[in-house]
Amino acid sequence: MPDPNPAALEFLLTRRSRPAKTLIPPVPTAQELTPILTAAARSPDHGKLEPWRLIVIQGAAFARLADLAETRGRALKLDEEQIAKGRAQYDQGNLAVAVIFSPQDSPKIPLVEQRYSAGAVCLALLNAALAAGWGANWLTGWPVHDADFLREGLEVTAPEEVAGLIHIGTERMVPPERPRPDLDRITTWLSA
Repeated sequence: MPDPNPAALEFLLTRRSRPAKTLIPPVPTAQELTPILTAAARSPDHGKLEPWRLIVIQGAAFARLADLAETRGRALKLDEEQIAKGRAQYDQGNLAVAVIFSPQDSPKIPLVEQRYSAGAVCLALLNAALAAGWGANWLTGWPVHDADFLREGLEVTAPEEVAGLIHIGTERMVPPERPRPDLDRITTWLSA
């Protein structure tokens, strides 16, 4: 007979990301962030390869990354709206954790499984931050798909990639609920 955890299940059934642009200080201290990072590091990891690492972005790093996003957007000849959107994520940030997909050589564990593990870290980090009472949001955006932005801004080089930026802070407003998937439409039951 299973040993249910109703509080955990209720949390998962009602969890809701908070838009990053609505998150304000205060943000978690290093001491408050450590158990959130620890929870994320317990994600499924076939082969115990740890095909991911974490970069905590805070303070003046946001201004530097915002300027770099604008510079890279202009170098890439993006339109003003794209540049502004890429810059805004960093202009508005106060604390974020970049989950870096860091593939490992393995004859047994395919890269796709390693990539899924990095995605699992993103979701675990997001949920751990929410469970700890913070607002949190998982984003990417065009800058993290630009090799020069990654190299200059985060010291990330191929074959590494950003799986996600998890913004964490104090929510200034509770967002309205949004439509959820229709389980009957997306679920198939196989019994034979």
